[in-house]
Amino acid sequence: MGPGDLFELFIVNEDKLPTTYTVSPDGTVDFPYVHRLQVAGLEPQQVVDLYRQKLIDEQYFKDPSVMISVKEYRSKYVNVLGQVKNPGTFALAPGFTLVQAISKAGGLNSIADLNNITLTRTTAKQRRTIRFSLESITEGRSPDIPLQSGDVITVGERVF
Repeated sequence: MGPGDLFELFIVNEDKLPTTYTVSPDGTVDFPYVHRLQVAGLEPQQVVDLYRQKLIDEQYFKDPSVMISVKEYRSKYVNVLGQVKNPGTFALAPGFTLVQAISKAGGLNSIADLNNITLTRTTAKQRRTIRFSLESITEGRSPDIPLQSGDVITVGERVF
């Protein structure tokens, strides 16, 4: 989780509490009962575990059932460039794929090359660029690619 991320968190059978939260710029969230918790850098299940334990420690509940659903990772993003209708930076939703990112960018424009899609992924150790055929993915001959924060997708131009 990181600043700007939007998620729903609720205590089962506790309907009167707010359920939608946004991680603040300092990485915290104000929750009912336990007030402000630092959540930046935690995975969603770790946020649940932390909140649940605080509820128990502060004796608000004995054994609460807490659930979370991430709606949007605004702290994580992908860039879609090249021959798409609306190139730009897009929030990385859970399970976001290459095809979904291109769709989020408005789809391909009229001069896009279906067989010239590149994904550039940078990690701490290396930078890799991999070429894909969108046609192959949409026809089911190749799997759709799950994206990671910071990925850059570039759609090439058809040569006439």
